[in-house]
Amino acid sequence: MSKLVNEESWVWVVIQDPEKNEQLLGQHDEKSDVSYIPTFLEKDEALKCYNYLALDKSRKYDIQAMLYEELASQASENGFMLFILNGSGEVLEKAGP
Repeated sequence: MSKLVNEESWVWVVIQDPEKNEQLLGQHDEKSDVSYIPTFLEKDEALKCYNYLALDKSRKYDIQAMLYEELASQASENGFMLFILNGSGEVLEKAGP
C-alpha cells in the first residue's frame, strides 16, 4: 500500500488512445527491467512531466483522474508497478506486485 495515497484517493494517469481502445500508458524502466504506470498526485504534475514520458507520436493521449484502488488492481492484474512521480519525473514512491 502507498504512504502517499489511500485506496479512495484520486490520482492522475495518462490514457493512451482515449477515444478508442483506451488503455493506461505504461512505461519500462530499462535499468531495473520493470514495467510501470506513471501516476501523479495532481493534474499539474502530470502535465509538467508529460514531455519526459516515452510516447508514440502517432497516438493521442489524455490525462485523466482515476481511483487509486482501481488503478492498483488493473496494474497488478497486468504485471505493472505504480510509480508515483512528480512534475520533473522523479519517483516519489513505488508500489505494486
